[in-house]
Amino acid sequence: MHDTGTASTGSTAQPSRRTVLAATAGVTAALAATGPAHAAAAPDDSGLRALVSRMTLEEKVGQLFVMRVYGHSATAPDQADIDANLKEIGVRTAAELIARYRVGGIIYFTWAHNTRDPHQIADLSNGIQRASLGLPRGLPVLVSTDQEHGIVARVGEPATLFPGAMAVGAAGSRSDARTLGRVAGRELRAMGIRQDYSPVADVNVNPANPVIGVRSFGADPQAVSALVAAEVAGYQRSGVAATAKHFPGHGDTNVDSHTGFPTITHSRELWEKLDAPPFRAAIAAGIDSIMTAHLMVPALDDSGDPATLSRPILTGILRERLGYDGVVVTDSLGMEGVRTKYGDERVPVLALKAGVDQLLNPPDLDLAWNAVLTAVREGELTEERLDRSVLRILRLKAKLGLFREPYVRLGDVERTVGTRSHRAAADRIAERSTTLLVNEGRLLPLSRRRYPRVLVVGADPASPSGTTGPPTGVLAGALSDLGFTATASSTGTAPTAATIAKAVAAARDVDAVVVATYNVGAGSSQRTLVEQLVATGTPVVAVAIRNPYDVAQLPSVPAYLAAYSWTDVEVRAAARVIAGRVRPRGKLPVPVQRADDPAQVLYPIGHGLTY
Repeated sequence: MHDTGTASTGSTAQPSRRTVLAATAGVTAALAATGPAHAAAAPDDSGLRALVSRMTLEEKVGQLFVMRVYGHSATAPDQADIDANLKEIGVRTAAELIARYRVGGIIYFTWAHNTRDPHQIADLSNGIQRASLGLPRGLPVLVSTDQEHGIVARVGEPATLFPGAMAVGAAGSRSDARTLGRVAGRELRAMGIRQDYSPVADVNVNPANPVIGVRSFGADPQAVSALVAAEVAGYQRSGVAATAKHFPGHGDTNVDSHTGFPTITHSRELWEKLDAPPFRAAIAAGIDSIMTAHLMVPALDDSGDPATLSRPILTGILRERLGYDGVVVTDSLGMEGVRTKYGDERVPVLALKAGVDQLLNPPDLDLAWNAVLTAVREGELTEERLDRSVLRILRLKAKLGLFREPYVRLGDVERTVGTRSHRAAADRIAERSTTLLVNEGRLLPLSRRRYPRVLVVGADPASPSGTTGPPTGVLAGALSDLGFTATASSTGTAPTAATIAKAVAAARDVDAVVVATYNVGAGSSQRTLVEQLVATGTPVVAVAIRNPYDVAQLPSVPAYLAAYSWTDVEVRAAARVIAGRVRPRGKLPVPVQRADDPAQVLYPIGHGLTY
C-alpha cells in the first residue's frame, strides 16, 4: 500500500512538529531566527554545532551520503523494487536504508519508480521523513532530484514541464529564467523535494558535446551567467536549494563522463574567461549547492585526478579563490569519469579530502559508507573534517525549513502542482524560445488554406520523463488542433532505405511536410530522408528537436526551426509558430558552424528570423 498522506495534516500517523523539534533538541533556538521556511538568513550556528556534537560518528558519516532507493513508497514498495533494493543496497525499503545508514539525503529517479505522480511523490517524501525522524536523534532528510526541464526531468505530467536551458537561452530573458525557477521550485517543494540539481552552469562551446549540449543556456559566458543567477534566485525564493553544475565546467568536451573520463584542455586564462563566470554568478546569487564534474582539467590540477577528487580545484579554487562556503555535492559516484583512476572504496574518501560535502549515489553504499568510517578511525580523515561538512548540510536543511516543517500537505499538491497558470507560463516561455533559422520564400507561417494536408515525419527519440510523446505524434496532434489535417509517421533517428521510400511516397500526396530532425551528422540517413523529401517538390519545414546544429547539415531545407528539445511544451510551441499563431522570437544562444568548414560560422549567436 501507499504511504498515507493523512499524517501531513497533523494526525498521529507521524511524529508531530513538537516531536521533531524535541528529537533535535538544541537546534530549536537557532531555527527560531531563520524566519519563513525560505528565508535567506542563516540560522545561528550554535544550535546546529551542538546538534553535531551529540551525533555519533556513524550518524555523521550517514549525513554525507545522498542515495538512490527503489520504490514508490518508503515502507511498502512493489516486490520488484524490494528485490532491486536487496540486490544493490542490501535493504528492502527506503525506511530500512535510512535506519541502517542514517543517510542525509535521498535522490529520486524515474527509473527507480520514485516519481509516478505528484501525490505519490508527496507520500514518499513524507514516508522518508517519518522513517528518519522516528529514529533516535533522527534528522530530516534532504530529498533531491535532477529536474533541469527540457531533456532532463524526473518529475513529469501532470507537473509543469518547462523548456530546457538552451531554449531559455534562446528566449534570452532573465525574467523567464526566474519564473521557471520560481514555479518549478514551488512544485518540487510541494512534493517534498527540497534540492534540485539545476541549473546547468556549463558554457556549451563544443557542438560535439555528447552530454551537455541543450542542457546548457548557451555559448556566451555572460549570457549564461545572467540566466544561471536568475534561475537560482527563482528556485531559492521558492524554498528549494538550487545546484549549479558541473564545476569547474563541462561545456567543452566530446566525451560523456557517464561512460568515459573527459579532459578539458582550456588554459587557466581561458577557464577564467569562459567556464568560471557562471559559477561566480551563481555564488554571487547565493547558490545553496554546487555539483562537481568528473573530468580532468590539467590547467587547474595536473595530477590526473578528476575535479571531484581534486583538492586544488574544490578547496583551492572553489572554496578559497571563489569564496564559496555552501554545500558541494559530487556528481553521481556511479559514473565512469570518477571510477576510472581509483576504486569505489577510495573515491568517497578522496572526494571528502578534496572538499566535498555530499557524496551522491555511490554504486555500493555499504562499501563507500564503511570506507569513510574506516578513514576516520584510522586517521586519514579527521572527525573535525566530517563535522565541517555535516554542519554545512544541516545549515542547508535549517535554511530550507526542514527542521520546522519536514512534511508536506497533500492539499498543497493540489493547489500548486501543474496549475493552469503554471502551464501557461511554460507555454509562453516555449513560444519565446522557438527560433526560426531559415525561411526561404516566406514559406512560414504555413497557410491552412494553401497547405491544409500536412505529413509529419522524422525522429522519435524516447520521450523525456513524464511527457506524452512521441514528438511526431505530438506535433501532428498540435497542428490538427490548429486547423490542419495532419498525420504522423515516425521514421526514426536512423531511417532505412525502405522507411525513406515510404515517407517520400506519402509526401507526394500531401500539401506540406514537417520533419523532426535529431542530432543529424554527416553520415546520418536523416540527411538522405530530408533531401529526398525536398526533391519531391512538396514544401518541407524542418524542426530541430534537440541540437540546433542540425541546420548546417541540411542546406536544402526551405524552412528550419530550432525547438531545442522534444518535450511536449517545446514541440507544441513549434507547431504554433509553424501555424502563425505566434511569431518566432528566439535567437540562437550558440553559433552554428558550417558543416563543410567548421572554422566558418553559418549562423552566429543572436541569429533568429521572425514574421
